[in-house]
Amino acid sequence: AEAILADRAAVPGELALAYFGEEVVDAKAALEGARDILSEQFAENADLVGRLRTYMKERAFMRSRVVDGKQEAGAKFSDYFDHVERWANVPSHRALAMLRGRNEEVLSLDIEVGADDASPVKPVERMIADAYAIGRQLPGDRWLMEVAGWTWRIKLSLHLTLDLMRDLRERAEEEAIHVFARNLKDLLLAAPAGSRATMGLDPGIRTGVKVAVVDGTGKLLETTTVYPFPPRNDVRGTQAELAKLIRLHKVELISIGNGTGSRETERLVADMLSDMPAESGPKPLKVIVSEAGASVYSASATAAAEFPGLDVSLRGAVSIARRLQDPLAELVKIEPKSIGVGQYQHDVDQYRLGRSLEAVVEDAVNAVGVDLNTASA
Repeated sequence: AEAILADRAAVPGELALAYFGEEVVDAKAALEGARDILSEQFAENADLVGRLRTYMKERAFMRSRVVDGKQEAGAKFSDYFDHVERWANVPSHRALAMLRGRNEEVLSLDIEVGADDASPVKPVERMIADAYAIGRQLPGDRWLMEVAGWTWRIKLSLHLTLDLMRDLRERAEEEAIHVFARNLKDLLLAAPAGSRATMGLDPGIRTGVKVAVVDGTGKLLETTTVYPFPPRNDVRGTQAELAKLIRLHKVELISIGNGTGSRETERLVADMLSDMPAESGPKPLKVIVSEAGASVYSASATAAAEFPGLDVSLRGAVSIARRLQDPLAELVKIEPKSIGVGQYQHDVDQYRLGRSLEAVVEDAVNAVGVDLNTASA
């Protein structure tokens, strides 16, 4: 190997004759051994590998293809069945979607560089050659150029592809965690409505709308379930029941969860409020709030300790009412990851996600402070 590097004018096959022995029986075996030695040397050249990595980050493309026979089962990944874009520009949500598709064995992913280059020597191979001043005219140079190409295909291409795939995942996860943290902060620091009697509505079509009324301190006053939608369609009965609770508890705010049936429930409440006589006093203000994490809270040990005799489905309505009064005080009861205001949250590093979200909660509580009269344990 060193002899070929030192004397490019010599024919490699002739130089190989000097290395015949018991283990090296012919020129082919000698040249293969020399190739292996040199390719190892090329692949361990840190400066060269660094330049190749930089080149790939600037020029590489991410390609996604569907695995044969997975078209129907993986229909949700159809946007990526034949997708290609520059590696450096892949946004986090697309990167995580493609990586999930690969994990579910629907997609195959590859990072390509110079795929459309028709020249016999690819730019990456030329970079390897330039690092060792390999030309094109002398016999030794021509053989060394073949070694450079072999080194790229067998060793460096796979190594750098894995590096870039790892970098892509880390970059995508970092952005996804940042988005989750930003959304959580916005939710926690939403302006509180204050200490006012509030009715919480947890919408449901077939299972009914769960209703909970809390006083200005968040203390539960009354709960019920109404069925204004199919199959019962008890619109009048529902409106009468809600109006009765509003009058009885002097409700000032109506908090409507933004889940399934929220728009229908909002229209129902709007019709009810418009039918209320003016002499009955000021009409409550209706607000749609995020019900993210309400179901998690309902089934939690915290909710069970707070409302041991209350049905799980009604606990969610209590949480929806309270999170309008004071979003931060209510949402800190829920594990941050369960609030679900991020993208691909189950695909990112759970430890890093947890640490980031816990820091957001701590910062929010420190910024706002705690009302010792109403704070949860």
